[in-house]
Amino acid sequence: MACRHWFVCILTGSLAFGQQAAELETKEAPAKFTSRVNLVPLTVVVRDRDGHAIGTLTKDDFRILDNGKPQVISRFSVEKPGAAVAVPKDAQELEEGAAPKPAQAGARAATPLPDHFVAYLFDDIHVKFEDLARARDAAGNVIAHSMHPADRAAIYTTSGQIVQEFTNDQAKLLGTLARVRPTSVTGSSSHGVRCPDISYYMADRIVNLNDSQALQVALLNYQACSGNPYVSAPEVLAFAQSALHDGEYETRVTASVVKQVIRRMMAMPGQRSIVLSSPGFLVPFADQSDITDLINRAIHAKVVISTLDVRGLWTPPAYDAARGGVVSPQVMTMINLYMNQEAVAQEAILEDLADSTGGQWFHANNDLLEGFRRLAGAPEFIYVLAFTPLELKSDGKYHKLRVLLRDPKGLTVQARKGYYAPKGDTNGADVTKQEIEDAVFSREVIRDIPLAVHTQFFRSGDADANLSVISQLDIRSLPYRKEEGRNRDTLTVVSALFDPDGNFVAGEQKTVEMRLKDATLERIGPGIRLKSSFSVKIGSYVVRVVVRDSQGHMMASENTAVNIE
Repeated sequence: MACRHWFVCILTGSLAFGQQAAELETKEAPAKFTSRVNLVPLTVVVRDRDGHAIGTLTKDDFRILDNGKPQVISRFSVEKPGAAVAVPKDAQELEEGAAPKPAQAGARAATPLPDHFVAYLFDDIHVKFEDLARARDAAGNVIAHSMHPADRAAIYTTSGQIVQEFTNDQAKLLGTLARVRPTSVTGSSSHGVRCPDISYYMADRIVNLNDSQALQVALLNYQACSGNPYVSAPEVLAFAQSALHDGEYETRVTASVVKQVIRRMMAMPGQRSIVLSSPGFLVPFADQSDITDLINRAIHAKVVISTLDVRGLWTPPAYDAARGGVVSPQVMTMINLYMNQEAVAQEAILEDLADSTGGQWFHANNDLLEGFRRLAGAPEFIYVLAFTPLELKSDGKYHKLRVLLRDPKGLTVQARKGYYAPKGDTNGADVTKQEIEDAVFSREVIRDIPLAVHTQFFRSGDADANLSVISQLDIRSLPYRKEEGRNRDTLTVVSALFDPDGNFVAGEQKTVEMRLKDATLERIGPGIRLKSSFSVKIGSYVVRVVVRDSQGHMMASENTAVNIE
């Protein structure tokens, strides 16, 4: 008897249907995912003195400190993100209603499973054209010459005007890059050519901090650029209030777009990175909550933000020849002081975003090509570690992390700097859900439970097909709970589809309640077979199946690919 949709078959001819119904019960539901922090994953890169990533360490070589307290590493793997992941490709094309054929042994093909996602985010709101042009050229060079088959890139701008979603089509990416230009979201003229030229930093000093010296400097600057010695302080204050409003809006738009990009990347399996190219921007105290929330989202979503200062080695901005007006050396000294303070304040956000999310900050360097290579390229080896925090309180507080080597030997470690605890009570169901979600949106193969995955499909139209994902589980070694003469355990099985660019397409979750008699368990043979069906468009898909049992918290995960032509 062939397995039908929504039904679990025990693959042994000696068992009758009545026994199966009494001993197995399956429930199905769409697979839905949210983001919480329970199992804390870390992507760790270890480099030698020459800056090369090394991949010879073991779990015992690492130590994790959570707010200074040692933690137990529960998951560990070593991966090469730049290499294509070979996944079995054994889909059978069936006539509608036909019985499945036995799986063909040896039918495999190397399908590049997307596992490295880079979002190039250009700050077109705050940048100068000449700096942006250099950044575009450098990013284009990396996209054209350094992308691997398993890489996917996207291009966004902080104004929201340019969007190219994740793809490995280099022509599309380069064409989008060419359209990136400085963009005003307030309608005001560029900083540096206005008269009076009052920046967001100066406006904050004048309006919010009542800095009388800043007001005097702005007044003298206005008199010089306008050629009118009779302009008044109230006029300057009005310009400062307008500049403050524009600056606040620009910062909030920028933070909002970064949050949207983070949200977009939550569904990407594998390594997720944002490369923010910017001259920096000011975040006064009143807007710190926006940035704190942004960092919180990135850490929860396991998105690394690396930042590149597009100014390179910049000179003091007060000596910019493009600025109009002639002022005395004394006034120029004061202007230079404030502008240098502003430039340092702008840099702070770039450093903070990188440090807080485990990224890198590339600055004070004119070699932007090297910067993009360093920030966008995946290291040759990465370690994926995870731990469940001991005595974790659901208070939403930030936890500082340190990843150390027991014997450093001149090696350096790069890893995320912390995470936020969940808010509210954390129960077992939440932990289970998070572990399964982390595994679904990962590329790691886990073999605690023997698992084999096959696919079958038949066409239902010129552009449509029905795809079946068949998971074979050997359940004999599970840690059953003995109760009333039965062997009890619960399996949660998620089958998920991703498109070739790593976008989540669909998912289905099955819960299998097992109440097996001893005799049944002895005769179980190859185990159980589960079938999930999806209505899809003709094309290529990556299939990922994740299994978790409730008794021993054992897991299994496997990847396969199917090309429906």
